[in-house]
Amino acid sequence: MSDTPTIVFLGTHGQYNIGDELLLETFLHHLGPQPSYVVNTYDKAFTGAQLGGRYRVELVDTAGERVALVRHLLRADVVVFGGGSIIKELYASVGRNRYATMLMILAIVLFTKWISRAPIAMLNIGVGPIESATGRRLARLILSQVDRVTVRDPGSYALCRAIGLDGSAVLLGTDAVFSVTPDWLLGAQPPTVAPRVGGPLRIALNLNFDIENPDNWEHFQSELAAAFRDLAARRPIELHGLPMQSRGKERDDATILRAFAARLPGVPFVEHQLGTHSDVARLIDSCDLLVSERLHAIVMAALLGVPSFVLAYDVKVRELAAMLELDEAVVDINTPFEASDVVRRIEAVLDDADGTGDRLRVRAERLGQRARADLAASSAWVLGRAS
Repeated sequence: MSDTPTIVFLGTHGQYNIGDELLLETFLHHLGPQPSYVVNTYDKAFTGAQLGGRYRVELVDTAGERVALVRHLLRADVVVFGGGSIIKELYASVGRNRYATMLMILAIVLFTKWISRAPIAMLNIGVGPIESATGRRLARLILSQVDRVTVRDPGSYALCRAIGLDGSAVLLGTDAVFSVTPDWLLGAQPPTVAPRVGGPLRIALNLNFDIENPDNWEHFQSELAAAFRDLAARRPIELHGLPMQSRGKERDDATILRAFAARLPGVPFVEHQLGTHSDVARLIDSCDLLVSERLHAIVMAALLGVPSFVLAYDVKVRELAAMLELDEAVVDINTPFEASDVVRRIEAVLDDADGTGDRLRVRAERLGQRARADLAASSAWVLGRAS
């Protein structure tokens, strides 16, 4: 091995999803600038600009440079999959084969394990949803080949045990982003939105189309819009669109938010162009409340002490809400619900906004302590195996 270890770091990078890019930055931040990294991405220029030359990174096009990726896997000292819901069946709303992600990962894992013989780590990942027997067999086959597995929530851990993995083969952690500080999230640039000083209630709103039950999508939008109209009749509000993905797919968050705003005539709606996690963090920090589907927007709000109302669109967000003890500040958007119930729950959050924010910050710090310990141990394992 060379004096400078090579870590092949794999994930869903370059698809303009700010949460995925935040995970990449978080892991590299903990692993440090010493190793050489090979990072896969669907847009090399985009990911390169995100990383800003702070690490020794060679970028490989996920779709167009598969031969190059194979060569890097053959030369890798360690292969790391960092965060995200990677062991899962895809929802019908995604429009792809339900096993597509797991089959791709299985191919990489088997090649790495038996051909290149490099150690493999899957760190702070989500496991699930997996509903079919075929999916469970694929998940078990993948995870049984991996040398170090840490999962980000109790549901993922329970599913790993249910599919037959020994408890000693899987470590329970939390989402890696809990490991960072508010200052790191906010960055050094000045805020793009003025801080909260009087005026209407500012609500940062995120929507994401890829839900478990797309048949409930219209009902969800209709009732949520009715809830905001009712809330606006009770107190002045101002919605701030918070897209975690503004391009890269037909129904990105920005497009969905723009269409949703048309359901709210008379309710002020401010569009924002957000390119980095710091843009997102600064917008959340400037608002009184976050209403969000996306997991990492909710994580950032917790770290910043901003109250959240959770639109639980899948299992990972339900797990996060439980970890943050947001039991009353959540609605499952895959099943019918009433706008009046959403208004009641939001107002309960707002009536104790300072206390809610403080409790969230404490819970996030508790999870942060665990995440930092997890990542310190995982980083030591990765760097030790690479040297």
